[in-house]
Amino acid sequence: MNLPAHFRVFAAFFLYSFSLGGFYPRLPEIQERLGVQEGALGLGLIGVASGTLVSLTFIAPKLERFGYRRVLLTLMPLVSIGMWAASLATQTWVMFMGLVATGLVVGCVETLVNVEADRVEHQLKRRIMNRAHGFWSFGFFSAGALSAMLARASWTPQEQLALSVALVLALMAILLSGYQAAPVRPTQSTDQDTPRWATPTRSIWLLVSVCASALLLEGAGFDWSAIYMRDAFGSDPAQAALAVSVVAFAQGITRFNADRFVQRFGVARVSTMLLTIMLAGNVLVVIATAPEWAMLGFAMLGVGSSAIFPLAVSAAAQRQDRPAAVNVSALAQNGFIIFLLAPPLLGFVAEHAGVRAAFAVCVPMVLISLYNRKALDPEADGETSSRK
Repeated sequence: MNLPAHFRVFAAFFLYSFSLGGFYPRLPEIQERLGVQEGALGLGLIGVASGTLVSLTFIAPKLERFGYRRVLLTLMPLVSIGMWAASLATQTWVMFMGLVATGLVVGCVETLVNVEADRVEHQLKRRIMNRAHGFWSFGFFSAGALSAMLARASWTPQEQLALSVALVLALMAILLSGYQAAPVRPTQSTDQDTPRWATPTRSIWLLVSVCASALLLEGAGFDWSAIYMRDAFGSDPAQAALAVSVVAFAQGITRFNADRFVQRFGVARVSTMLLTIMLAGNVLVVIATAPEWAMLGFAMLGVGSSAIFPLAVSAAAQRQDRPAAVNVSALAQNGFIIFLLAPPLLGFVAEHAGVRAAFAVCVPMVLISLYNRKALDPEADGETSSRK
């Protein structure tokens, strides 16, 4: 199919997240198959983040030499295959190792699709990044909706994820067969410009503190919402899977409109609004007395977490103290550490104090983000870069 370059970017983001997204809505059943409590499940789930962090640090910077087309068409199906293989595990450590291997692939695909979106943006002379991430959310939503439908039809998680592999391969053949990588931007950083591990400055730590709650609650919404619905309300697998879709759908809709909101209202107002919505949604999930209220809370988590990290990336790139690539790398790497620590932390809390308490521990993080939200607007403290 002869698609414009930005449509292929959107398709790549969609298929990438669809490949990941079918696993998490079925976690209650996967947990039962493993026969473990939430704490052990949380330790197993850090496999994806662990592999991704290693890949981002050591493998992804070398992708250019292999060719983006070859890498994308080879690795994209492996994400879906890896998640299916992890669902077959009957022991937590086996699932963990499968997710680590998948995470190594995810780090490469994550880098590739984001760099490709940036290069196509440069070609088109207009922003597509937030819309691209909106398609990522819609991919997760579609996987969650498929999970709910097939759970209702009594498909096992393993059968569903095997179907997902077939769907990804078919859609790739239709949407990405003609993909050719966009040319490198003239001003784009090289491998030598960015150290493997970038040490954060004080201003970057402030940005980490702002986006930490969004990263934490985005992960909690995807990893633990299905288990929350099962434990809090005795939801069946279909309704539990739907909770993941609600988070992703609300996130995707907001990302599609984020650039317009920021242009009209400014970074300060938009970030305050998003963090306030996220705080209200977090509290609502903790105190919900009915599934409908919990679903509303999850939708608010999706809205609130949608654009905080992209805004933080933009703020890091605009700092004048160091090259943009170094500041963005420092922010992204420490953000992934939060993803690394979140599943076992929330799993430990859920096992010993209940799944509502796991979401309750996120509330102080949102308050810290609200307190430091001015860091998202470099103009407020004179840190705006003259770089374009």
